[in-house]
Amino acid sequence: MSDPLTPAERSQLMARVLSKDTKPELVVRSLLHRMGYRFRLHGKALPGKPDIVLPKYRKAVFVHGCFWHRHGACRPLSLPTTNTAFWAEKFAANVRRDRRKLRALRNAGWGVLVVWECQLKDRDRLERRLRAFLAE
Repeated sequence: MSDPLTPAERSQLMARVLSKDTKPELVVRSLLHRMGYRFRLHGKALPGKPDIVLPKYRKAVFVHGCFWHRHGACRPLSLPTTNTAFWAEKFAANVRRDRRKLRALRNAGWGVLVVWECQLKDRDRLERRLRAFLAE
């Protein structure tokens, strides 16, 4: 199946995909704030620039989109039907980069939590998970 959009339209659409302040990230930030935690955003000095940094606790939270970061628990993960080789390598590179950055943060003595987009559906469970992570 070919792309119904022209290359210019596709480029314009992809340019609107956010990397910061996404809706899932805002949900997690709002929940943490309501729980009484204060944090910094997009820690530029840390490997991987975590979405949420809690320096007081030496904890970092990444909020990953299931599609872009290839959440294995979300099946089936679709692959774009055009330019599949490019997208397969792009997704594989994303996963490799994520692993490398998480390892670097942990080696630096930081606690790291990855919150997947699909985990936002159950807010109570997410809150319990965040509390347990921050209490470690």
